[in-house]
Amino acid sequence: MHLPAADPDRISRLRDALRTAAFTPDGCLEVLGATAFAALSRAETVPSLRATRGDTPIETLVRLFLLQQTVPYTRAREALPVEECLADGWLVRDRDADGGDAVRATVDVRPYGGEAGEDWWIVSDLGCAVGGAAGIGAVPGVAREDVVLGVGGASTTLAGITVRTPVGSALDLGTGSGVQALHASRHATRVTATDLNPRALHFARLTLALSGAREPALRQGSLFEPVGEERFDLIVSNPPFVISPGSRFTYRDGGMAGDDLCRTIVQQSAEHLNDGGYCQLLANWQHVAGEDWRDRISGWVPQGCDAWIVQREVQDPAQYAELWLRDGGDHQTDPASYAARYDAWLEEFDQRKVKGVGFGWITIHKSGADRPDVIAEEWPHPVEQPLGTHIGAWFDRRSFLRTHDDAALLEARFRLADEVVQEQVGLPGAEDPEHVVLRANRGMRRASKVDTVGAGFAGVCDGTLPAGRILDAIAQLLGEDPVVLRDRTPEAIRLLVEQGFIEPAE
Repeated sequence: MHLPAADPDRISRLRDALRTAAFTPDGCLEVLGATAFAALSRAETVPSLRATRGDTPIETLVRLFLLQQTVPYTRAREALPVEECLADGWLVRDRDADGGDAVRATVDVRPYGGEAGEDWWIVSDLGCAVGGAAGIGAVPGVAREDVVLGVGGASTTLAGITVRTPVGSALDLGTGSGVQALHASRHATRVTATDLNPRALHFARLTLALSGAREPALRQGSLFEPVGEERFDLIVSNPPFVISPGSRFTYRDGGMAGDDLCRTIVQQSAEHLNDGGYCQLLANWQHVAGEDWRDRISGWVPQGCDAWIVQREVQDPAQYAELWLRDGGDHQTDPASYAARYDAWLEEFDQRKVKGVGFGWITIHKSGADRPDVIAEEWPHPVEQPLGTHIGAWFDRRSFLRTHDDAALLEARFRLADEVVQEQVGLPGAEDPEHVVLRANRGMRRASKVDTVGAGFAGVCDGTLPAGRILDAIAQLLGEDPVVLRDRTPEAIRLLVEQGFIEPAE
């Protein structure tokens, strides 16, 4: 199968046509309605077919690029520069049910909203939308292991957690259809995108060109091999992290044993980061019998780097195998083949003493600290997306705490973080609450139980007074010895800073 050409002038006219037809996230939501729009994100097409029975340009584009339908040539001509799309390979000629001239799309072009409200389009293989109940589709003339997926929950999660400070250079490791490279193009002067699959590199080129972004440096190869000894300010990766027996699909199976691929990315990240740079990736990791997963994954982190490892979900081996067997469409094969693949998956886990598989994100910060902070935690609760700003602030706070002993902490000024509320928990009618809880409605949306001093301290933090002066005033109000209160409170202040309830005012 020949992929579309990325002729700059023609692709610009195609982009203009898509915008004119309102073939954007908002435009698709309007024409499809909430129910069909949500179903389409699960790769269920029937509601959208029902919603696009008219002849407006946007209905034509939805049918062509999202629903894989043949449409009459005359209708396509009203929505697109058809002859150019045919010449460049976005469309091919076909016949409709009545034998009339018609066209159909060769690729999936999916509207996608940028973080600043930009209208972007992600180009991928037809039938390879993420999240479908039928598993990954087949593309005529393309080996199934080489198909390139579009945007899905994993890619949007990674885009949301990425620290978006302006940088000189960014690397999208395993770019796929180019989602992360597209985001990076908005805040990085130079973007490099790599992938083992040459088809993925071409799709990434199409995605960025159609979205109006400058073309990244595209390099083929595995892991960091294509970039040699180059260093970057930001590395992002939605790698083929699936822990599977064998390597059937390039987009998901890393070809290494167990979770070695994710371990390798983490361990080698420091060699390719500039000082102060970040490496952020999604990962799966094994829960091995007799080992604490936190210690195991923390052991991957290279020297001189802070790290924040967040486990969002854990599945037992059977759940995990079933998830990825469905992804590969194996549940639609004959029962014997399905059972054999299922058994091979469980046998692999048994041999490695795997009791579960964790999914989450890993952020590495090359801080150069002599005593870096490596924190691994489980957090299955809802978070605010995009989270990148809060992740960057988390590392800033860790650095602040590391460089401030207790005396310096009491001289520092703090402010209450945005949208922190206080909750009091107790029996109805009781004079005093049993618990006082601080709850953040931003970022990780944490909640923490505090005592009277902690609640009072956080409540008056507005950046004007040093922490020690605030504690002296609280001691006077409570009739406590201010020296004793100064001695015992820094630990509580550190916890409030670490969890983001208060922030250094300077």
